[in-house]
Amino acid sequence: MVRVDLNCDMGESFGTWQLGDDSAILPFVTSINVACGFHAGDPSVMRATVLAAAAVGVHIGAHPSLPDLVGFGRREMAISAVEAYDLTVYQLGALQAVASVCGVRVQHVKPHGALYNMAAARDDLADSIARAVRDVDSALMLFGLSGSALISAGRACGLQTVSEVFADRAYRADGSLVPRASPNATISDPQLAAQRALNMVQHAQVAAEDGAPVSVTVDTICIHGDTPGAAAMANAIRSALRDAAVLVAPPSAQ
Repeated sequence: MVRVDLNCDMGESFGTWQLGDDSAILPFVTSINVACGFHAGDPSVMRATVLAAAAVGVHIGAHPSLPDLVGFGRREMAISAVEAYDLTVYQLGALQAVASVCGVRVQHVKPHGALYNMAAARDDLADSIARAVRDVDSALMLFGLSGSALISAGRACGLQTVSEVFADRAYRADGSLVPRASPNATISDPQLAAQRALNMVQHAQVAAEDGAPVSVTVDTICIHGDTPGAAAMANAIRSALRDAAVLVAPPSAQ
């Protein structure tokens, strides 16, 4: 049976500011990426998110970001490889402490936003992030864009890597994501997202914005918690996978 993880970025509220409907999405996903305070999330939100996920058996991952609360971590910043290493260690350590007091374990790491896209293309940042994850805990899995530098760096560091595709984002012909500032960069129709997700799982490819087929490796499918109608999208994708006899489950440790 084909097996795939369904993940979502969560815990992205901050103080009295609320983002996303995490409780409505949780029943449909098998792992989540918890904001660690640099782009969103605060200590109380982090703990509440971890507890909610643990209560339904959803795997927990750290979602480290560039230090950019105002820009939600989606603006590129000029950072060095050393800074990328340090901010990954710092944020991962914070979530590990929260998870520990909640009686659960952090299973994986997935960079957020601009940091994710920068590490997908830049070998130095990818290597720094992968080494940071390994140095904190070599048993952690590293999530990264399918075919990206981050996946290559994780493997080179001896980490178990999890190749990720996106149901709610458009692709360019080179396999990178269409920048959010571009028209039609995001997909909000749940049925279209579900169709694209199923096609990626069954045929290992996705149509780029120009119609060209892009080959992908699909270990996990991402849904962004701040996408409009994210809960309906998660439900549609989960249902489509179930109807196609695809096992939706968290990545298993090798």
